[in-house]
Amino acid sequence: MAAMTDAAENFADRLLGFTIPSRHARGRALRLDRVVDEILSAHDYPAAITHLLGEALVLAALIGGLLKQSGDQLTMQAQTEGGVVKLLVCDYRDGELRGYVDFDSDRLAALGTNPSLYALFGKGYLAITFDMARAGVGEPTRYQGIVPLEGESLAEACQTYFFQSEQVPTLIRVAVRASRDGCVAGGLLIQHLPEGEEGRERLHAQLDHPEWEHVAVLGGSIRHDELLDRELSLEAIIWRLFHEEAEIRVTPGAELVRGCRCSKEHFEQVLSRFTEEERSEMRDETGMIPVDCAFCSKIFPIAL
Repeated sequence: MAAMTDAAENFADRLLGFTIPSRHARGRALRLDRVVDEILSAHDYPAAITHLLGEALVLAALIGGLLKQSGDQLTMQAQTEGGVVKLLVCDYRDGELRGYVDFDSDRLAALGTNPSLYALFGKGYLAITFDMARAGVGEPTRYQGIVPLEGESLAEACQTYFFQSEQVPTLIRVAVRASRDGCVAGGLLIQHLPEGEEGRERLHAQLDHPEWEHVAVLGGSIRHDELLDRELSLEAIIWRLFHEEAEIRVTPGAELVRGCRCSKEHFEQVLSRFTEEERSEMRDETGMIPVDCAFCSKIFPIAL
């Protein structure tokens, strides 16, 4: 295993990338600790929503961590008409994470302590959008894939997205634990990549390719308690899973922070698109227009 330190970093709130060259596989691992608590603290979420948003933040960071250029952004949005969860949105850009859930609290309370994905969303869908900051000539600056919210978790829906929309076999595992001491969430993403040589078979279109089956079996053996163990480094997890491989290359990725990008200037730009009559109806008794950021719960009084 390349570059394994004597005292491996814990890598809390930081991505760890890795590749297995002989298996044409790459992956990302992470454990969210302080940053997930900071994001969750913006709202008093009940346990079921805390778990849901924790999972979504892990997925946004794992998938967003695959982006290569500074300024590229990944946005995940899940919603349905008439569902208990009206909207779930997370995004990732240059290590900055943010997320928010809008839900019907009365209907959620009626579902009990551990509602299923279907109970929360019904026939919902997940949209995954990539915004590329510096696309080349003729390349799209934005592309999106939409998959139904089926299965047991958001992670399953993301696996479906990669195979259906990008034809890349992908394994994703996510674990979340919330307690009085705070929330910790961990995740692992592994993908099979094409060899990229002209005339050779494209590996990424085959879920039953023996190299991918081997990697998927090993990666799928990860336990929830390993992903959540603050004393177990991410390097140690990768070593446990793939130590029999000839070579594993690990690369420290972006540091993860809460990254709400709300600002007075941004809201002024948005409000300037409304007519004076519409803005007049928005003003309060002080003559200001109060704007509430859903991501961080800050209220910005705008004079416009």
